[in-house]
Amino acid sequence: MRRRKQRGSDQADVNMTPMLDIVFILLIFFIVTATFLQEEGVDMRPPPPSDEPAADNPVILVQLDDENRVFVNQESTSEFRVLAAVSRLRAEQPQSAVLIEVANDARHGTMVRIWDEMRANNIPVSISRAAGSGSGN
Repeated sequence: MRRRKQRGSDQADVNMTPMLDIVFILLIFFIVTATFLQEEGVDMRPPPPSDEPAADNPVILVQLDDENRVFVNQESTSEFRVLAAVSRLRAEQPQSAVLIEVANDARHGTMVRIWDEMRANNIPVSISRAAGSGSGN
């Protein structure tokens, strides 16, 4: 006796529809529950001109040159000691503000570190480009 081979019965089909449904439900769930952060950048726009006379508040000048050296009121200091130097000067004149003057080739990380330290300690701070640091090509 000869046996007949049945073709096609050995292969089983897997129904992918339920798995795709679960994937889409999970995708929708993660999109809906995700929180999107909006990072705050540094505002480099100068303030609008004012008709009022300028306040007589002293300014503490923090300079960052092309070689990434830091000066506080033209005295050389470490980038990690800027807050201490500014705090010492603000002890004498509490209403003083900080102006960070940055050269074009200075490291941005150093400038941002100084900016963040001032903001974290509620010290009024602004940034300007160093004189003679035009956009050179």
